[in-house]
Amino acid sequence: MHIRTTRSGGLGHLLLNRPAALNALTHDMVRRLDATLHAWASDAAVEAVLISGAGERGLCAGGDIRSIYHDIRRGGDATAAFWRDEYRLNAHIARYAKPYVALMDGLVMGGGVGVSAHGSVRVVTERTKLAMPETRIGLVPDVGGTYLLSRAPGEIGMHLALTGTAIGAGDAIACGLADHFIPSAEMTAFTRAVAEGGVTAAVEAHAQAPPSGVLAEQRSWIDVCYAAEDVATIVKLLLDTGELAAKEAAARIGGNSPTALQVTHAAIRRAGLLGSLEEVLLQEYRTSCRALGHPDLEEGIRAQVIDKDRTPRWAATAPSDAVEVFFAPLGERELRLS
Repeated sequence: MHIRTTRSGGLGHLLLNRPAALNALTHDMVRRLDATLHAWASDAAVEAVLISGAGERGLCAGGDIRSIYHDIRRGGDATAAFWRDEYRLNAHIARYAKPYVALMDGLVMGGGVGVSAHGSVRVVTERTKLAMPETRIGLVPDVGGTYLLSRAPGEIGMHLALTGTAIGAGDAIACGLADHFIPSAEMTAFTRAVAEGGVTAAVEAHAQAPPSGVLAEQRSWIDVCYAAEDVATIVKLLLDTGELAAKEAAARIGGNSPTALQVTHAAIRRAGLLGSLEEVLLQEYRTSCRALGHPDLEEGIRAQVIDKDRTPRWAATAPSDAVEVFFAPLGERELRLS
């Protein structure tokens, strides 16, 4: 079973159980997570829910990218259906009435952020590597990622969205993507404490001061460069700063899909003006479905995951009117969250 559910005391424990695939989410896993949360919501014996990942490498590295690649070649209908249910799950987690504890240990990327960072109690460790790396494969950050990143301090969210940079525990907390730091060696004891004494007491007993991050020190150039009105200007400003970290960021952006970068830039700006996660998820569903029909998504997955040559042949930069198409309503295929 790729989702294992157990009960202990007042705790319902969800375990993502595909360690060989870095616990990547399948459609069936998403459906089982959502169904279990619905069942536990009405079960008075379940006082809190906790999600973690099997194995030693992380909570979840995202969606099953290989499956998306093969589905694109068949038309993409299964992927659109997967995203529809995944985004509904993300919204469900965000409004869950009981404490939802996410153990964000190890890799937490893409869809892994979606099943954790919308929770009410988000725990990171010294092993946490959190990222939204979608632009590397020709996709736009989704699963509510543009909602979260648009609300990070200053222009940090734009920096993380365009570069796909992974951050550690200290930066995750500073960016509003996590709440508490607990060493990985204490995860088992913390889980047991939640089951035996509740979430608040467990956090008080195990949480520690987080390690220092690096993004706060880089705000001087991040906030200036990423405030620019387009990606090309952002890259130019990064290269002109004289800061090594800024030049490295420019190089990372330069390797990503030009179209995905442009759409991501617009998506982050628009998400910051939308009032709710649900509105942002609707926007993300539009951009994701439109990406299915763009050649960069198939090519990006091929280069990064299938052939692993790391040399994607991106399509030419899209004109502004083509970017606008990514945000157009989908008609009968529109996402419904209620």
